[in-house]
Amino acid sequence: MNEPEKEYASPPCSLQDWQTGEHTSVAADIASWRDNERKRLLAQRRAMDSAARLSHDQSIMAHLDQYLLALIGSGEQPLIAVYWPIRGEPDLRRWYSQAAGRGWRLALPAVVRRDAALSFRSWCPGDELRPDLLNIPAPAACDEVEPAVIITPFVGYDRGGYRLGNGGGYYDRSLPAMARMPQLIAVGDHFGALRSIYPQPHDIPMNAVVTEQGVEEFASRT
Repeated sequence: MNEPEKEYASPPCSLQDWQTGEHTSVAADIASWRDNERKRLLAQRRAMDSAARLSHDQSIMAHLDQYLLALIGSGEQPLIAVYWPIRGEPDLRRWYSQAAGRGWRLALPAVVRRDAALSFRSWCPGDELRPDLLNIPAPAACDEVEPAVIITPFVGYDRGGYRLGNGGGYYDRSLPAMARMPQLIAVGDHFGALRSIYPQPHDIPMNAVVTEQGVEEFASRT
């Protein structure tokens, strides 16, 4: 599996749609717009009933598994960072067990300090978990690793492959610190599709987005 080059959003391109004058004003406008979109999409996600959530999750797991098998191959044992679902995010834990049974190695992120990079820790379904700084379950053992693939949930995403997350900036801080840029896969609901999130210089596009409708790859990262 080839390692992609590190790629960041281009400041000139990201500002073309925002003609408000000064960079600081533009950045503030974008941050406000993102916050409003995040609230809207999170409310839409919370409004899903349990049957719809389960249906979406099952479809996402099926599409993700098919995509990763094609990307990685069944004979390799990559290190894949997954996530523990919160706030109505797709619950892929059944797939985690399936992937581990295939011999794929897994990791979970832990927030150890605010305004710092994530600590990715080796993990296998059934291992002991303890709440991290944000009260999200994380591996109790501090066996830090650097994943080759990161699967992360999105709130929204755009046609350039840029991800709108929960707003904490943890992945934005973590990815540039890695020795090699991993394959980045964002998962979530198709209703989170946006024309643009107006990417800023720190934003990094995903290789692919997986929703209940299928997989979308992005030319900027493939």
